[in-house]
Amino acid sequence: MVQGSFKRQVEVGRVVLLNDSNKLAVIVDIIDHKRALIEGPTTGVVRQSYPYQHLTLTNLVVKDLPRSAGQATLKKYLEKSQVLATWEKTAWAQKLQQRQVRAGLSDFDRFKLAKLKNQRRFLVGSAVAQAKKQVA
Repeated sequence: MVQGSFKRQVEVGRVVLLNDSNKLAVIVDIIDHKRALIEGPTTGVVRQSYPYQHLTLTNLVVKDLPRSAGQATLKKYLEKSQVLATWEKTAWAQKLQQRQVRAGLSDFDRFKLAKLKNQRRFLVGSAVAQAKKQVA
């Protein structure tokens, strides 16, 4: 295997996304090759053992987090490293937020969205046709 082919490693302090609930947590300790101890004191995730196959590793890491750190220590490190603010700025977090908003739309909201998409498609199509006409 090529050295450095993996970008994200399982490590203490790695911020993870729970696949079933889309909540953020931090790896506090590594139990074995299949499970980690995670906690998300600011996102409502209680301290628990969690299998890696139900986690998605993010690029974010809480630097210098001590192994098996308590909840107060973890909160302090999270606030100091500004991880949650950094997460909110990522395209990944914004896409999850957009999915959540779209899932909560009513029938009428979906209808209005479809109408706006049709208007946009018409404007873009006519602009492209006009540009092609000028080139030819």
